Amino acid sequence: MTTRAALGMAFDRTFDPALVRHFARSLDGKVDELWLIEDCFYTTAPPLAAAALAVTEELRIGLGILPARARTAAITAMEIATLAGLGPGRVVGGIGHGVQSWMGQMGVRPASPLTALDEVLTTVRRLLAGEQVSFDGRYVTLDEVQLDQPPAQPVPVLAGVRGPKSMALAGRSADGVVLADAVGPSFIPTAREQAGRGQDFAVTVFAPLITAPTRAEAYRLAAGWLAGQLASPTPSLTGAAFYGELVDLHTRGGDEALATVPPEWWAELGAIGTLEDAAAHIDALERAGATGVALVPAPDPQVATGQIDDVLELARR
Repeated sequence: MTTRAALGMAFDRTFDPALVRHFARSLDGKVDELWLIEDCFYTTAPPLAAAALAVTEELRIGLGILPARARTAAITAMEIATLAGLGPGRVVGGIGHGVQSWMGQMGVRPASPLTALDEVLTTVRRLLAGEQVSFDGRYVTLDEVQLDQPPAQPVPVLAGVRGPKSMALAGRSADGVVLADAVGPSFIPTAREQAGRGQDFAVTVFAPLITAPTRAEAYRLAAGWLAGQLASPTPSLTGAAFYGELVDLHTRGGDEALATVPPEWWAELGAIGTLEDAAAHIDALERAGATGVALVPAPDPQVATGQIDDVLELARR
């Protein structure tokens, strides 16, 4: 039996922070989640989450994704716990490696990103559970640290990871994963296998939402996005059955040729095509085992604001 995936929307790192209140109010009570994208050196997720929680009653807010080394583990736990106090049961934590070149710019690039993320995930989850934690690791040091106000309800902490080693780490140290960038239904069983976890392990997918009245128009809009994916391909994209053909098509014809990608390829890449195609993509992700789908709008805030109506329509379906 297929379990319905939580449906949500993402808030881009480049948007005016004040716009988060409009997104949150528009989605509250109609979709399940709003995921706030944090990247260096754009907006940060925790204050955006506080603003979103303050103007909503039901909407869950996801932190996507806090870089493990940008904050100390104790501060990360404090921020998540504070948000959980503002919206009990409505916060989803998210922690990842962070882009290592950005970590280098801030002087916090670890020699072992895997060890750093493992230590942070382990200690943050223990702190959120109300434990007093002493930890002497390579990157995390805690001496009898305990939160004064741990969350009254459990807060899931997901790992924003990609590769097989990181996925295995998430299976050991997190409550689930956030999969971003061209993750299709066929990759979800692979991710679960790499994590070594069953159905209790959350799998949230960030799916690009690129729709138009006709497939041809949508595919033209999506060609630039796909070219960007090919410039820095993720394991989910390189593992796609058609990846070699896709690269060859792009090499021969450039970005314009990507608009001719067949519908079955687009169906694997995202919620791309007509609104019916977007709904079918969400259904396919659910059947493959996704527990959450966050639709990623266009980077243009005006276009993205208009896409709220599309997300609401997809939620009604």
